[in-house]
This record gives sequence, structure tokens and C-alpha cells, in this order.
Amino acid sequence: MDPKDRRHPGPDGPPPAAQVKSDDFFPLHDLESVLSERLIRPLPGIEAQRRMAPSPRPGGWGVNPPGGGIQTAGVLLLLFHRRKRPHFVLTRRTDRVLHHRGQICLPGGERLPNETPLQAAVRETEEELGISPTGIRILGGLTPLDIPHSRFRVHPFVASFGRSPVFHPHQDEVAEILEVPLAHLFEPERIRMETSCQGGREILIPYYAFSGQKVWGATAMILAEFSAILRP
Repeated sequence: MDPKDRRHPGPDGPPPAAQVKSDDFFPLHDLESVLSERLIRPLPGIEAQRRMAPSPRPGGWGVNPPGGGIQTAGVLLLLFHRRKRPHFVLTRRTDRVLHHRGQICLPGGERLPNETPLQAAVRETEEELGISPTGIRILGGLTPLDIPHSRFRVHPFVASFGRSPVFHPHQDEVAEILEVPLAHLFEPERIRMETSCQGGREILIPYYAFSGQKVWGATAMILAEFSAILRP
């Protein structure tokens, strides 16, 4: 693999995000109200997800492995206030977890038997971040996304935390917590592109650059749909 970082994607890369300033975001309770209303509308779905999807996407757009074996997971896009600005949280996974080692992810994980994807998302978020679920308010769901490589179908949910949280990361699962200002999601310079040679063909991989980390793949695709919902 010989990735070449491109700060500004070319014509085959994702279009620039709409310019949104940090001053455009209002208090968290107003943001909650806006999202609660917009998340019950028809979602942007796969078209928004494609904006940050590798091209061509390894494994295609469906899991459908021979003989089944699809696993269900839930993740949480958790919003909170830090220094009077709305943020969301990402985690860098340790090298001791089973799937997606070292990658930047939304908190969440695999659904247990007799558990809904939402219950899995909340339970795993509590375990990974060390916060009380009583402070979590669910605002709505985003479009489920298949991950062919690990054979997961991920159900993303948007939530808010009613106060400025104190995180206590699970040492076996979380190597680092990233607190990302929400406005960064709309800054065009944070969307970048790299190329990778996989299986003898070149793959274009768009990613978000946050806190010195590359956020790509399913996490970037979920964030792309979320940003589409928030744009004017």
C-alpha cells in the first residue's frame, strides 16, 4: 500500500462541504430540537453516504455473505457542549479489540441476543466512554450501513448528552477519545483524499482530518449523512 495524501480532492473526489461557521451553531437544546424534527423526515441515505465512500468501495454496497453470517451493531453519534460549543465524540480503538483495530470510530458495538441496535449503541457507549446512560437523549436514527469486510450491518443513532460529560475510557477498547467541534464537520479543508493500491487496483479514499487522525470508511460515511441533515 502506498497512499498519497491529497489535501484537495480532484474531480473524482467528494464535493466540498458547505461552509458553516462555528457561530452558525446554536445552543445544544436548540440543536436537539432541529435534529429531532429533521430526523423524522426522509433521510439523505446512501447518496449522502457515497460522498465519503471509497471508490470503488471494496466489497461493494451489500454484505450478503454466502450462507448469511451478518452481524448487527449499533453506534451513537453523541453530541455535547464543551466550552459553550457543540461537539461530538469519536474513539480510536485499541489493538486488543476484535474488529477495526486502531481505527477511528463512533462509540458502539455488536448487538447482543434479545437486544435492539439502539440498546446496543447505548450500552456500548456507556462501557467505552464510562458515562451514565441516564444523561443520553436519543434524537433519531440515521441510515443503516453495511460493512462487507467485517460483515456487520451498522445502525447509527444521533443522541445528545445533557451536560458537559467527563469521559472515563475503557482501557481495553479505547486508546484515545477525540472531542470534535461540530463546526469542523463543515470545514472544506478537513475533507481530504488519499489513494491506495488494493488487489492490483487503485482505490480513492476520502477522509476527514480531525485532531491529527484520519476518519474514513463507515464512520466518515455516517458523518457525511449527518452533515447533510444539518446543512441549510
